[in-house]
Amino acid sequence: MDENWVKAYQSSQMIRAEIAREIFEQNEIPAVIVNKKDSSYPIFGMCEVHVPASELDRAQTILMNEDAIKQSE
Repeated sequence: MDENWVKAYQSSQMIRAEIAREIFEQNEIPAVIVNKKDSSYPIFGMCEVHVPASELDRAQTILMNEDAIKQSE
């Protein structure tokens, strides 16, 4: 993992982060979830989906066109 990874998506709901990660994987973009939720108070914090920096533009374009992500939290 020599490449820099950047945040492409974030949500307060883990399931939405999982959906975004799966969309990236289906489009052959490597993705990982970084859980920044507080373990004692899970209402605080976010779940972030990170992708390689070289794939950020493509990842964001894919999410903009994805109905599953467009729905409001």
